[in-house]
Amino acid sequence: MVPWRATQDGEVTDAVVDWYERFARGKPGAIVVEATGIRDIPSGPLLRIGHDKYIDGLARIVDAVRRASGGQTKLYIQLIDFLSMRRRPAKDKFFGRFLKITEAHRTAVGHKDDNVVREVLCTFEDAKLEETLTPREFETYQRGYRERVTDSHLPHIQDLPEILPGLFADAAKRAKAAGFDGIELHYAHAYTMASFLSKLNTRQDGYGGSLADRVRLPLEVYRAVRGAVGDDYVLGCRMLSDECIEGGSGLEDALYFAEQFAHAGMDFLSFSRGGKFEDAARPGVGQAVYPYTGRSGYECMPHFISDEQGPFGRNIEPTAKLRAHIRAQGFETPIVIAGGIHGFEQAEGLLQNGMADIIGMARQTLADPDWFLKVKTGNGQEVRTCKYTNYCEGLDQKHKIVTCQLWDREDMNDDNLNKTPDGKRRMTAPLWRK
Repeated sequence: MVPWRATQDGEVTDAVVDWYERFARGKPGAIVVEATGIRDIPSGPLLRIGHDKYIDGLARIVDAVRRASGGQTKLYIQLIDFLSMRRRPAKDKFFGRFLKITEAHRTAVGHKDDNVVREVLCTFEDAKLEETLTPREFETYQRGYRERVTDSHLPHIQDLPEILPGLFADAAKRAKAAGFDGIELHYAHAYTMASFLSKLNTRQDGYGGSLADRVRLPLEVYRAVRGAVGDDYVLGCRMLSDECIEGGSGLEDALYFAEQFAHAGMDFLSFSRGGKFEDAARPGVGQAVYPYTGRSGYECMPHFISDEQGPFGRNIEPTAKLRAHIRAQGFETPIVIAGGIHGFEQAEGLLQNGMADIIGMARQTLADPDWFLKVKTGNGQEVRTCKYTNYCEGLDQKHKIVTCQLWDREDMNDDNLNKTPDGKRRMTAPLWRK
């Protein structure tokens, strides 16, 4: 979970340390630290690991988790790469500054002066603009500019296969130096590595098109990281069971990719679903497109307002099929299941029925960081259960410090309590006093 607690330069803060320390007090089997950028580039208050200067701060998280859990909780870090994207521009700015005028625009407007062309295009209604602009230009106008792995005309995109293995490997070395127990490579959702795996990846350079070519770079990244951290260090990935978008990868693709990753030697495979840019809702002017607002976003983080299937366990069936396939191929790779799993009986049933080997819970753990300990000690009746209103996800979408509505207004009178900058919410859940 990305909590928006790092500095603008991606540095660990006291608030980041407190966040993970609070989860560790519940003594879960493991915590996966939020998606942490492998490049040292501006990305807002998201953790980074793209330079040695970040090691000491990340080591503070490791120390805090070990101390708070009494050494019972393993700590992994999720390594991520993402491409450039920009906020949706105002109409006058898009046509006045950003749109590159072409002969097609001049012909459509009937004028050769580019400044006049810009002015005229700015007067067009959206329906006419959709007819006049290319699909990519119209999308940029309505949703903001977003790079894709298929933008091979851009040298830095063309060179991704040469660049990324080294960046991931260097980041992995830093993670190991900081003391993490292992690494989860982020091959899911709307980001670079997942985009290489996607059926929408049509690159013509051997890194797109066929299944074998789409999995090529993710395997090269894995091998580079494995070479950097050694065979005795835990290394797995987060991937999608289904992209849940039109023309995207489905379960059959995931079966192939999962088998390839297991054969390569990954120590675990963690499955999510959806969470893509392609079907995300159109953002407001000045806002960035958010990949958890469309159908695929719902499949990733289901809401209590749902269809007949409901919000719980929508990723169970595909994950179970993936696990069965991996076992049928002779691999014992542990399978992590996640997505709308919210209670002990549900989670334990998945394990007992052989549908998964490890349970991943985000929102339920945010609702009650102590739920593991409460159940283990026979105090399950005291568990604070997630309501799936996605209040937390709404804060994330607005790039606000993430908290849970079930506890973020409790016991606010303590002067020493760490609160959000506006003073209206507490930063971590109240301690369990049992």
